[in-house]
Amino acid sequence: MDLSLTTRSEGDHTIVAVGGEIDVYTAPKLREQLIDLVSAGQYHLIVNMESVEFLDSTGLGVLVGGLKRVRAHDGSLRLVCTQERILKIFRITGLTKVFPIHSSEEEALAATD
Repeated sequence: MDLSLTTRSEGDHTIVAVGGEIDVYTAPKLREQLIDLVSAGQYHLIVNMESVEFLDSTGLGVLVGGLKRVRAHDGSLRLVCTQERILKIFRITGLTKVFPIHSSEEEALAATD
């Protein structure tokens, strides 16, 4: 399984739609995308994980790294995820306290930091 990434802007937010598996093989692709966005001045990111089928610790590390990058610029990184098997990973690792997790892009866009 490969990783698909598409980005689009919604106001001052950039939405990154992720599909497939985020693992040790594909996570560098996501890391590069997040670094490129922050380097381009995009500090309010929404990562839509609705099409993610698998997430491992490497993928979690990339998301945490992305969060640190945007916070260095007073930015935000929000997740969109409703899949129980992915949400369970965030609950087990305690990352639900770190990432705002929303049930839709609209909800994430409406949230204020």
